[in-house]
Amino acid sequence: MSVLDLARPEIRAMQPYSSARMEASGGQILLNANESAWAPFGEAAAGCNRYPDPQPAALVDALAALYGVRREQLLVGRGSDEAIDLLVRAFCRAGEDAILIQPPTFGMYAVCARIQNAAVIEAPLAADFTLDVDAVLAAMTPAVKLVFVCTPNNPTGQVIPLAAVERLAQTLAGRALLIVDEAYVEFADAPGFVGLIDRHEHVGILRTLSKAWALAGARIGTLLANDAVIALLRRIMPPYPLPLPCVDAALAALSPEGQAQARGHIAEIKAERARMRTAIAAVPGVREVLPSQANFLAVRFDDAGAIYQRLLAAGIVVRDVRRYPNLGDALRITIGTAEENARVLDVLEQTR
Repeated sequence: MSVLDLARPEIRAMQPYSSARMEASGGQILLNANESAWAPFGEAAAGCNRYPDPQPAALVDALAALYGVRREQLLVGRGSDEAIDLLVRAFCRAGEDAILIQPPTFGMYAVCARIQNAAVIEAPLAADFTLDVDAVLAAMTPAVKLVFVCTPNNPTGQVIPLAAVERLAQTLAGRALLIVDEAYVEFADAPGFVGLIDRHEHVGILRTLSKAWALAGARIGTLLANDAVIALLRRIMPPYPLPLPCVDAALAALSPEGQAQARGHIAEIKAERARMRTAIAAVPGVREVLPSQANFLAVRFDDAGAIYQRLLAAGIVVRDVRRYPNLGDALRITIGTAEENARVLDVLEQTR
């Protein structure tokens, strides 16, 4: 069977919207898209009187080179969130189909499913926050069309071993798409799973420029997947998803100079992560610092609420993750600059 047999038949059959930019390119006098002929005010908005390319060729090529895939295997949109939403809408029939997740994990998988009126089936992570492959497979039903796994996981930071992901990929063939969210993979010591998409047509990989590439405000995310899946999602994607200034910012970040700077920051974050884990673990009132391969640490406290308020009073905002399953005593602390991290430690040590 084709991976598209898992998609909604009405999506496969629909006539997609054809934008003016898709139907024609080139020319000197552009009178086909009802755009303004005048440039907007301000140098920063140069070129913004024209609609951007739906999938800008230069950006697609740069991302394909970065991730080691063909351009036909790549969809770029407004953060990973847009790709998650498109996948749910393309593969889950409202009121009939479902996704499967392993809490505690990134919340947008469930949000997108519920907006689509797709069921959310849970196979929680083990007590040590490792992925229980047997539990995931036992939770599968014929309604499940998408299985999301996050590695390194947000909000805990652990990575999923290759053997576990391979087993899921092999077992889910013909049953569901396996979507591996690698938003934090640049901070991990182990490589990612992009190579799986050539071996398994039902495997997709989510990547983003928000974290390691310092472009959270530009909202550039990518789905890497089988050509047919990418082509299907392009049919239902809004016609002009990427603002021109965001594309320009991404191309600058992906230049040789930008990549060198990003890799320097990644190395600094990994060193600070190791230092902060050791230092925080020694603070009285800290129960545990979870092992992390991301750019954050999840920390268990005797009184997480009091610590959150103490940090906030000092002008330091961390993430309260106590609402997540099995994290009722935890805060998530992003790794900042050395100076920012030192300030966090100063405040934590005041609890003595």
